[in-house]
Amino acid sequence: MSFFQEYKSSLKKIEVEEAFDLYFYRPLAFLLVKGIYNTDITPNQLTVISMIFGILGGISYSFGSHTAFIIGAILYLLYNIIDCSDGQLARLKKNGTAVGRILDGIADYVVSVALYIGIGFGYANNSSNPVILWLLTAGAGISNAIQSGLLDYYRTRYLDYVLKRVSILDEELKVFKDEFERLKNINGKYFDKAVIWIYLKYSAVQHLATHPKPGQEKIKSLISGEEYAEKNRLLIRLWTILGPTTQWTFLIVTSFLNRINVYLLGIFIVGNILAIIFSFLQFKVDKSLKLKS
Repeated sequence: MSFFQEYKSSLKKIEVEEAFDLYFYRPLAFLLVKGIYNTDITPNQLTVISMIFGILGGISYSFGSHTAFIIGAILYLLYNIIDCSDGQLARLKKNGTAVGRILDGIADYVVSVALYIGIGFGYANNSSNPVILWLLTAGAGISNAIQSGLLDYYRTRYLDYVLKRVSILDEELKVFKDEFERLKNINGKYFDKAVIWIYLKYSAVQHLATHPKPGQEKIKSLISGEEYAEKNRLLIRLWTILGPTTQWTFLIVTSFLNRINVYLLGIFIVGNILAIIFSFLQFKVDKSLKLKS
């Protein structure tokens, strides 16, 4: 297998990848994966290492100086590269675990929270209008989570339809339930048990929000993967503009320029406007595919 083919096999489906991931972060992450491939380093260890870099980045932002913002930006750059590498290593070695998939999601939430808390203390607190900027920081943080969640939902749905796979949520729930039942009969493994238990509770709520309506699974079976891809290929690429990697890159650039306010306003105003536009376009596409009545 050539270097390029091996790199391609470490990716998800290319059209659902964010542009910055595809052409910058994942190639660097793949070089890291190649360097550690023959070691005992696991995907879960990479996830934890990336989370440490992310938390340190948030702490750096809390100091509030331009130098601290630059250091924080570099730490988030490293976080994103290592965060990409855990999934690539798992796909190449085929050694991903149920806990690892959950841990990767938890790491993203923890690092995002660390960032906005750091910006709040380091940027908002040191401004002439701390209350307004704290509200803007909180609004940007919530917007960030919503925008990333929308991308994740439509990216997962795209893969479900195009690859004709069972809903990944239903499939993973069974995997995690089986794993939790297995772990209950084992002494120890308390961390794994706690992580899976929390995920199952969270997924129960997510399942209610995203589970197909009666008859929708039948519609899914009638739509060919090619038809769904043709109707949604451009739109899914637009959705990736709101992805976490694009947001991290925007943060890194504005940090070097010492314009954290531009980052916050961009996420809160521009990001939400784009989310509304993309949601409207998605509604029209879904209606044309009879996914909306």
